[in-house]
Amino acid sequence: MEICRDIASVRSWRQARQGSVAFVPTMGYLHEGHLELMREAARRADHVIVSIFVNPTQFGPGEDFESYPRDLERDAALCASVGVDAVFSPSDAEMYPPGSLTAVSVERMTDHLCGAHRPGHFDGVTTIVSKLFNIVSPDVAVFGQKDYQQLAVIRRMVRDLNFPIEIVGVPTVREEDGVAMSSRNRYLGEDDRIRARALSAGLTQAWRAWQDGERVASVLLSAVMQQVAKHPELSIDYVEAIDPDSLATLSGQITGGCVIALAVHVGPARLIDNLRLDEPLPKGLSLT
Repeated sequence: MEICRDIASVRSWRQARQGSVAFVPTMGYLHEGHLELMREAARRADHVIVSIFVNPTQFGPGEDFESYPRDLERDAALCASVGVDAVFSPSDAEMYPPGSLTAVSVERMTDHLCGAHRPGHFDGVTTIVSKLFNIVSPDVAVFGQKDYQQLAVIRRMVRDLNFPIEIVGVPTVREEDGVAMSSRNRYLGEDDRIRARALSAGLTQAWRAWQDGERVASVLLSAVMQQVAKHPELSIDYVEAIDPDSLATLSGQITGGCVIALAVHVGPARLIDNLRLDEPLPKGLSLT
């Protein structure tokens, strides 16, 4: 497996490859959810490249950019274990040379949910992803559905800017207790980890209500809130019902599909999760 630290070496690697290339962008400190993205990438292309870059422009003031976990040696070994062909791990200066003035922004879809609580976050995401796409030139790029808003925003960016890249979303990978896998789970103490289960428990209750015929948005949201409210230590950023494609907020009687998305502060960690209610209950969630 080749480790590239600069743009020129990535482009050289890409030019030397025959066949299709799949790309998995990450911020590192990899877990099983990331590895599943890489396995899916390998199923869809002849070669797989992974980026490991903690992107400073998607962190706001007071967020965890400095403390975000970093361990390239560990991450590289995990990438090699699932057959990744190359890793791109640049410095901040390599990706953002002095004097950079250009950013990529997707309007409206980034105004609510995480966008409302993390100003500038999605401009940072779309800018770095567009830069990585231009550097790597993949045929396929693979993202996790846990970051549902991010996935939808990137799909829109690719469509609007005519990137010749297929965007693939992979279902959320969960721990045995239903908590969505995240690099930020390492921040959770024992009690916080128990409280974190309220997110997936609430989503599952909303899914059950939907399957029983409930279509009123406020009732579905209440099913989630009841689970979170069992733990007064938790602080909610948002719990919303959204359209699966446009991300528009749903209210009143829902006539199409529905995703419930939420962001909750659990101890020192801000955790996000989501569930599409009009599809089968995914692996890792239980009604018991």
